[in-house]
Amino acid sequence: MIDVTLNPIDPQKAISKVRDKSCGAVVAFVGSVRDLSGSKEVLFLEYDPSAGELARRELQGIADEIRAKWPIENVAICHRLGRLDVGEITTVFAVAAPHRKEAFQACQHAIDRFKEVVVLWEKEVTVGDEPDRASEA
Repeated sequence: MIDVTLNPIDPQKAISKVRDKSCGAVVAFVGSVRDLSGSKEVLFLEYDPSAGELARRELQGIADEIRAKWPIENVAICHRLGRLDVGEITTVFAVAAPHRKEAFQACQHAIDRFKEVVVLWEKEVTVGDEPDRASEA
């Protein structure tokens, strides 16, 4: 399951999609907007809404890649587009496999690959990035 959406993501939905009686392990990762990036205060993240099809293709490629490398039964990757404030969920990865080692390895690899490609449609806005609206008045 690949889901690219403007709506809030429910991690339990992704986990439910991958659970199967043949799988002894489900590994999930939930990413959210943190309040600091280095020493800068994060105001919000903006994931370009027009990048939906690009994001879907990239995420499908990541899912295909981990299926080819590990004995994975099911994969769910959900990613949110648009403006996300601190604390909001940006992405969920859920991987199901017969054994935990492969599920952990595949999920870690998927997240690492995601971080390589997400820069194409992600903008982090920190304090000082936007002009001071009060001084413009």
